[in-house]
Amino acid sequence: MSMRGLTVFIADLRNCRARELEEKRVNKELANIRSKFKDPNLSGRQKKKYVCKLLYMYILGWDVDFGHMEAVNLLSSNKYSEKQIGYLAVTLMLTETNELLRLVVNSMRKDLDDPNEVHQCLALQAIANIGAREMAEALSNDVLRLLTTSHTRSFTKKKAALCLLRLYRRHPDLIPVKEWVGKLLGLMEESDMAAALASTSLILAIAQQYPDESAGCVQRAISRMHKIVIEKEYSPDYVYYKVPVPWLQVKLLRLLQYYPPPDDKTARNKLINVIQTILNNAQDIPKNVQHNNAQNAVLFEAINLAIHLDPESEIVVQASALLGRFISSKETNIRYLGLETMAHLAGFAESLDTVKKHQETIIQSLKDKDISVRRRALDLLYSMCDVTNARAIVSELLHYLTIADYAIREEMVLKIAILTEKFATDYSWYVDVILQLITIAGDSVSDEVWYRVVQIVTNNEDLQEYAVRTVLNALKSPTCHETTLKVGGYILGEFGHLIANSAGGTPMEQFMALHSKFGMCTGATRALLLSTYLKFTNVFPEIKDQVIRVFKQYRFVLDVELQQRACEYLAIATMPSDDLLQAACEEMPPFPERESALLNRLHKKIQDTEDKRTWQIGGKDANKEAMKKADRRRSAVERSQENIAATTSSQQPARSEMDELLGLATEPISQPSPEHNYNKLILEANGVLYEDQYIQIGIKSEYHNNLGRMAIFFGNKSTSTITNLNTNLQSGEGVKTTLIQPIASTVPPATQYNQMYNVECHDVVGHEVIMLVNYSIGSHPIELNIKMPIVPSKFVSAVELSSTDFFGRWKQIGGAPRESQYIGKLRSTDVSRMRDLIKGLNFSLLDGVDPNPNNLVGAGIFSSTNMGKVGCLMRLELNLDQQMYRFTLRTTNESVTEVLGLQFKEAVEGQ
Repeated sequence: MSMRGLTVFIADLRNCRARELEEKRVNKELANIRSKFKDPNLSGRQKKKYVCKLLYMYILGWDVDFGHMEAVNLLSSNKYSEKQIGYLAVTLMLTETNELLRLVVNSMRKDLDDPNEVHQCLALQAIANIGAREMAEALSNDVLRLLTTSHTRSFTKKKAALCLLRLYRRHPDLIPVKEWVGKLLGLMEESDMAAALASTSLILAIAQQYPDESAGCVQRAISRMHKIVIEKEYSPDYVYYKVPVPWLQVKLLRLLQYYPPPDDKTARNKLINVIQTILNNAQDIPKNVQHNNAQNAVLFEAINLAIHLDPESEIVVQASALLGRFISSKETNIRYLGLETMAHLAGFAESLDTVKKHQETIIQSLKDKDISVRRRALDLLYSMCDVTNARAIVSELLHYLTIADYAIREEMVLKIAILTEKFATDYSWYVDVILQLITIAGDSVSDEVWYRVVQIVTNNEDLQEYAVRTVLNALKSPTCHETTLKVGGYILGEFGHLIANSAGGTPMEQFMALHSKFGMCTGATRALLLSTYLKFTNVFPEIKDQVIRVFKQYRFVLDVELQQRACEYLAIATMPSDDLLQAACEEMPPFPERESALLNRLHKKIQDTEDKRTWQIGGKDANKEAMKKADRRRSAVERSQENIAATTSSQQPARSEMDELLGLATEPISQPSPEHNYNKLILEANGVLYEDQYIQIGIKSEYHNNLGRMAIFFGNKSTSTITNLNTNLQSGEGVKTTLIQPIASTVPPATQYNQMYNVECHDVVGHEVIMLVNYSIGSHPIELNIKMPIVPSKFVSAVELSSTDFFGRWKQIGGAPRESQYIGKLRSTDVSRMRDLIKGLNFSLLDGVDPNPNNLVGAGIFSSTNMGKVGCLMRLELNLDQQMYRFTLRTTNESVTEVLGLQFKEAVEGQ
């Protein structure tokens, strides 16, 4: 039955030519709906109609803060249309932290138990779309039961498998897949192709984390592929442009790549027969684009599996011929897939001759119009490089670097530096290439690159004199990059004496080459050069006076680091005895042999998708190590899961001691959600921001006007050492963050380290501030995106006003646009909590100003660098009987009114 009122309402909104008219019509309708919902005899059809209107307004972006309970009530209806609208409203309008989700969970459980499959599917879709942690914990067993029950229809099984996949990806710690995997494997043999595809997607996700427990999927996958490709056992409804169920074929072929080749000869022969048939079918290129795409999707996955089984087999030789044709294709997608698959081959093949035949074509792909193709060409060149072609490839990459996109320049620099070091036949070529690299792409050269240059030069005596001469020549160039200056400062300070007696390399020439660029570099580079100058005073006494003049000049600079170094170095250089100077300037010993930091940085840039890579970019050596790490990771992950379970159940006191050590947790038994911690820290200066089984991150902060200082604490809760810890606090809109104390990259067990940031508000605080945290436990990398509690109220300072001053300024500011007002429902009638909230948002509480004792008024000043000080007045009117509130904020700046008003609204409704 059509809803005429909804149709008319939509037509009215579309006819509004100005936003003010639309807002007026929306407010009128909201008032009407609010009054209708007060009627206890409202029918289900009428509720559905009004909820539909609310949904339409919500989708248009209007704030809808009521009607949630009516939407939840629709879930209990037996009519499909009403239940459907109820689920739609719940999915769109309820957040994961909404308390109404508990009522929704009960309704969903009833629908999952309902024999009506339509009701079951509506519940499954809503569970998957919301994906809340509480839902996963409460309903995952019900979803599994529905999935594995024999009388469940195939359509519902497909929905249940996809729902379980969604819950597993979002909350893997809540889904006991080890207990369930035996029941789930049988679903791969479902006769219905859609149910089999959904179940295979679920098994594929589980197999990447629990390969041993899911090993039974190998025989089932081989058998299913054989039936589809060889026996042609499939429904005609699932033939897509002459290719039978290509989606299922791709999933099965990819699943088999997570396991070693089968030992059973029959199964192995079946699999080889399947791959050979797929390759034979691909010899002719279809003219239809859709047919070609479907065929190639299966083909490339089959080639990847063939490489995984045996990279030296006859099938791979056939495949390499096809790949040579694909990388020259006119189709962008085909070129992309051809280059990526050839990089996979280069990562496992004993001989790279088949790949090297196409070296010129691959180099030309660096100039492709599509950046994704250019990236894959770079990956392939990196993987196929060896001693025989290293100089040619590095030369081409350097030539291309001058015109390369900024999006891939840093990655190119890392790969060029790694290849140059790995395949250098003489180190003079290495030094030449690195300096050329810095000259071409200095801004994209990370610190790890020049650190590595210093390590290699220090550890190779035969290279040192050549390096000094080359670096000194580079420093004399007028276009010398600052990174070259860093390299030069270190190398000249350590080894400059090797050329001190030769023409062009005298002590004064070395000093002038560095000092002529001293005024144009950053503070960190100047600090390094001051250390170099101190070493000059030790080995070159003839220029000591010139160096001391520099130290004296920089004793009074504002930069604390430079000032301290200049004072200390001046004191050392002017001592009567040179004993301390000689001890401080002893030659650096060789660096211990270690894995190149460049490789670690490069690997961080290559992120896994939902389906993890089964191979590494970087050639055969990289993949041998990756396979060893994968084997170790499997057992390590299992042990860590068991340790976590044991710790949670039987070692609670030890965990309390850990929390006490970290000095941040207040409730050691429970672990609040990150959203809960974030909301708490908006109102408080100190506390835990994020916590899981490995790490605890806490904050201590203080703010004064537009400036703040924040200490971020990282505590290791596990029994393993946290390695490769790297953080990046990104400045948000209107906020600038500056790192003043970095953190160590390694955190031992039961240890806490911290880093310090300065925070400055220079404009209206807009988008949220995010901190990226990367670290590793064992060989398992972890990445976190953490929302930081740097919000507008942090830059508000409380002020005291009398009643006369408050209302005088209130009237002076006036109404819109410098006023924001919100009306909503209170979650709590505790006035003391509201008082604490206002204080937590840094407003003063002006008692006795408002005639109504239940109303709360406050005042504050928002400070920023660009806008100066902005006066802010707020008034919170509480109707405790009806549990309603009206919040009004007035400030002297429109933008501040908007952001502070929104923050107040969210804070009040969160209480």
